[in-house]
Amino acid sequence: MNHIDKASLSFDELDELNNPRPSEQEFDRVVERAISRRGFLGGAVAFGSAAMMMGTSVLYSGRAEAASRFGFAPIPTSTANTITLPDGYNWQVLVRWADPMWSDGDELDMATGGTGASQAKAFGDNTDGMELFVFGDKQILAINNEYIQNKVLMTNRADGLPTNEDDVAKVKAAHGVSVIEISEADGSWSVVKDSPFNRRITMETEMEVRGPAAGHDLLKTAADPDGAKVLGTWNNCGSGRTPWGTYLTCEENFNGYFGSSDQAIEITDGWQRYGIGTESRYALDKFDPRFDLAENPNEPNRHGYVVEIDPLNPDATPIKRTALGRFKHENAALVIATDGRIVVYLGDDERGEFLYKYVSNDKFVEGGDNSKLLDEGTLYVAKFNDDQTGEWLELTPASTGMSEAEITIFTRMGASKVGATTMDRPEWVAVNPGRVEAYVALTNNRNRGVKPNAGGDPTPVNGPNPREANNYGQIVRWRPDNADHAATNFTWDLYVMAGNPEVHTDAYGGSENVTAGNMFNSPDCVAFDSRGLLWILTDGNYSNEGDFAGQGNNQMLIGDPVSGEIVRFMVGPNECEVTGLTWSADRRTVFVGIQHPGIGDNGAFPDGAGLPRSAIIAIRRDDGAILA
Repeated sequence: MNHIDKASLSFDELDELNNPRPSEQEFDRVVERAISRRGFLGGAVAFGSAAMMMGTSVLYSGRAEAASRFGFAPIPTSTANTITLPDGYNWQVLVRWADPMWSDGDELDMATGGTGASQAKAFGDNTDGMELFVFGDKQILAINNEYIQNKVLMTNRADGLPTNEDDVAKVKAAHGVSVIEISEADGSWSVVKDSPFNRRITMETEMEVRGPAAGHDLLKTAADPDGAKVLGTWNNCGSGRTPWGTYLTCEENFNGYFGSSDQAIEITDGWQRYGIGTESRYALDKFDPRFDLAENPNEPNRHGYVVEIDPLNPDATPIKRTALGRFKHENAALVIATDGRIVVYLGDDERGEFLYKYVSNDKFVEGGDNSKLLDEGTLYVAKFNDDQTGEWLELTPASTGMSEAEITIFTRMGASKVGATTMDRPEWVAVNPGRVEAYVALTNNRNRGVKPNAGGDPTPVNGPNPREANNYGQIVRWRPDNADHAATNFTWDLYVMAGNPEVHTDAYGGSENVTAGNMFNSPDCVAFDSRGLLWILTDGNYSNEGDFAGQGNNQMLIGDPVSGEIVRFMVGPNECEVTGLTWSADRRTVFVGIQHPGIGDNGAFPDGAGLPRSAIIAIRRDDGAILA
């Protein structure tokens, strides 16, 4: 049997290892056919660009126009191992992986990657979603720490896997959420060490379970016979915030942390649907029975939720809100409907999975008791029609044949039952603050038209997913009927299809608002600023070769929803994903996450020497003016 280096696998690769899916067609042949289908794909380009142009003005194309609209001259792509910005802007590191959050914490030991004790007092690894909260004159950042780079965190272990209990403690402490108070002086930002707001929430933090799944037999374990208390959160991807001032952190690839001491264990339908198998990424199951399927078969059912955290109360217990469903959550985009009910848009980031929304039963009351708004409501899943209409399908016992608790534990299975539209990896959702519309980043899907999803649902080319073997991604926009986010019907269009017009002249070249000057692949994080401009952050192929020639490192762009124009604002360092952003209270600084950076010609980002370290950077204008 060939040895598999699990520490170097991506979460997608681990899913394929645990649950290989049958190919409907030979991959290379399908790609070749898709690229040559100029009749259909030419139509897809026209469809996408026409949809994008609905209700818009003429597209801008020149640098001068962009400079006047966005306030800066767009920048070219870059392969430099640094942050690249337009003239007139500057950046600094706010906080890096392993920076102490308390004065008694240890600085990072570059030879070992630190210890369990040092990591427990330090900023976590691989930043992702984040939100800023204001309390009086204080500013507090809640920041996700999604996962670890095995061979960086455990640089002293040849295979990047834990060999003892302290290694396990370090892995657990590097995950979760970091809450930090920050301050600005003379144009420079820093972490306020020892702030009473500073807090680490990790894989060992106790959490409450609320909503329909709380207390269900499928959530009960020997350690928690009531199914109401869970240890830990991990693989925290995107984020959200509530109007009552709490932070929402979203558990994504939770499945990769479970393995089995019994390699012959039967993989249940529930495990298979979520990519849970006998092999884990971090070997925690070798040390902690909580992660061993043979010992604790219900433990995976206790993860894959949205977790609510009060960032201003370090003593508050985090709450897993099961009513929002269980899947590989990306972010949670919350908006108040016209009648006061809470609407939460949610993407399931896996190839061929679904886009969801939740609508509360009761209304938000400013200053009132809103504690049950995320527990009592209805979960819906999106069905997109090729005529640019769509509907939200209820996930109820009547529509699925499942109990309410089962719907929230096995949400994917419920969505498959009602015939929802399989999507090209739904990532972040962003709600336009100035218009009643929302956007979702569909980052890519090499299996579109090639393989079914994990539940066996076919993934044919369809309206919002118009390209087979889609390695570039797109952003879909929808407008709810009657300008009400709680409505069950909507119209939709394509805001942009990413691509490479330098390599392709068909649909893989992208929509009309993609040019040689702004091209990109794999939109991931999307967020609106106060001006109603859409910030687009990428997590794609940075090889700068083949289909991705000329696209450089991952980047951050800004789009105008009205004109369709998109311009490049920032390029990240080598090998990184650019993900997670928020703004300072005065809107003069944008905080951006740099995840899993690598080592370039000038050494490891951001320090040059030592280990590469994920980081939050702060970007400002040189003149200190309002940025967004």
